[in-house]
Amino acid sequence: MYYVEKRIEVAMAHRLCLTYESKCSHLHGHNAIVTVYCKSETLNENGMVVDFSTVKDIVKGLLDHQYVNDKVDFNPTAENLARWICEQVPNCYKVTFQESRDNIATYEKE
Repeated sequence: MYYVEKRIEVAMAHRLCLTYESKCSHLHGHNAIVTVYCKSETLNENGMVVDFSTVKDIVKGLLDHQYVNDKVDFNPTAENLARWICEQVPNCYKVTFQESRDNIATYEKE
């Protein structure tokens, strides 16, 4: 099995829809760090699991300098964003979404 990971920093804004009072219900931004993990039993015709620039282009296209609430139809929590990103990237099996130094969510396919 071959494994690769790509780390991407994105500047994004969102607001959360919560059932309790929170400052996160208001518009706010993050310089998030997204780490995408991909794997494959075989390499493509270029000898790669997936091209690192493809991963970067997908993640930046989805999130960088975006108001995420306008792009998704779910509550854009770090957990939900990790899952969503994982679904967009070829051969991805895991994503960590670090929205701040101390707040990190991980999604991993079973």
